[in-house]
Amino acid sequence: MSKKDKTVVKPWGGRFTEPTNTFVEAFTASVTFDKRLYAHDIAGSIAHARMLAHVGVLTSEEYEAIVEGLQAIQDDIEKGHFVWDIALEDVHMNIEASLTQRIGDTGKKLHTGRSRNDQVATDIRLYVREEIDAINTQLLRLQTNLVDLAEQQLDTIMPGFTHLQTAQPVTFGHHLLAWFEMLKRDSGRLADCRSRVNIMPLGAAALAGTSYPINRNYVAELLGFNDVAKNSLDAVSDRDFAIEFVAACSLIMTHLSRCSEELILWMSAQFDFVEIGDSFCTGSSIMPQKKNPDVPELIRGKTGRINGHLVALLTLMKGQPLAYNKDNQEDKEPLFDTVDNVKASLRVFADMIPTIKVNAGNMREAALRGFSTATDLADYLVTKGMPFRDAHEVVGKAVRQGIILGKDLAEMSLPELQQFSGVIQSDVHEVLTLEGSIASRDHIGGTAPNQVKNAIESAREWLSGL
Repeated sequence: MSKKDKTVVKPWGGRFTEPTNTFVEAFTASVTFDKRLYAHDIAGSIAHARMLAHVGVLTSEEYEAIVEGLQAIQDDIEKGHFVWDIALEDVHMNIEASLTQRIGDTGKKLHTGRSRNDQVATDIRLYVREEIDAINTQLLRLQTNLVDLAEQQLDTIMPGFTHLQTAQPVTFGHHLLAWFEMLKRDSGRLADCRSRVNIMPLGAAALAGTSYPINRNYVAELLGFNDVAKNSLDAVSDRDFAIEFVAACSLIMTHLSRCSEELILWMSAQFDFVEIGDSFCTGSSIMPQKKNPDVPELIRGKTGRINGHLVALLTLMKGQPLAYNKDNQEDKEPLFDTVDNVKASLRVFADMIPTIKVNAGNMREAALRGFSTATDLADYLVTKGMPFRDAHEVVGKAVRQGIILGKDLAEMSLPELQQFSGVIQSDVHEVLTLEGSIASRDHIGGTAPNQVKNAIESAREWLSGL
């Protein structure tokens, strides 16, 4: 529409004798945020019009006029010339009213055989499908950058932690591939979600279907849907596909938050394992020495925001009777905000990874503290015939003595170790080195450098197959 009329005739206005209250009109309108669905709405409308022409409800001339009008509207929207009218409530009615204004009464025929209920459900599915693909592209970038960094840090030794206490030595490459595996599952969840998103509601009309001779499979094929919704009531009323999508996004953010937390810890002076590039950090207004990891901190914070959207959508749906209810207008803002923030978080995280500088010396020094090879000594005793529980007790006593002496197990002499068990021999120090500990975990999923190398090759093969 080129200009807002003083009085807008509502497409549903025939039933009413009074105009909508001005505040109610603004309160119930959604066009301020659902206008971002314009391209999906127009694509769905063109496919619907083509089907109506295919089954003889529209003439070919009417179909061509509708398509030309819709394409002109899309062009105006993308050039910023289209005037959105809050009195027309939503993206659908704004586009339909503009179409009728442009091509006359033929524009009024577009809505034959459909309702805003199945129209908006279709638009949202088209939108979510597109955004799943966009998010997976960002996931792929991040995973590729993680694999690249893991390859560079293939045999960089660092402490592995449980309870944030030094546990056993691992390689930094192995640790980064743990992040990769988290994101790999996220990618799989999105792909699985996409299969349920890609079901077409159009044709369900308001709730019961339509008496017109529509061909739903024809429209589904035009729009790239895998199938049509099998029940008209369900098709227009449920948003479980959007909830599932936001749940998958919530897990993505949870994983990014965990990765962010580790980067934040590692960048602190107390760890000093890594340094993030200056372009991804900020300083302090009062403390000139500060370099703050704002990007990972903000991602950690945004995770709560996305989790909140998931709870909001679950709560939105929980009490609704069949079929469509106005409540569902509230599905879009949490959905849109989730998409925007997940894509932005993935993008900035992927960009940040190559800027990470690794302090391998500090990582190694930290791995030498905290008796990280204690389990290796217990395993050594088991190979000499000692039951594991007895070996566990022996090593615990050795660790206690090491704390008193201020020595790591690898620093203790053979006589000092033998006072705890006579089965300890001169070969014991081979298993107490960091390299020996790392190399002994030589199995699929282990931290031995050759296993990490194999995992990197498998990761690249998986990435190339996407």
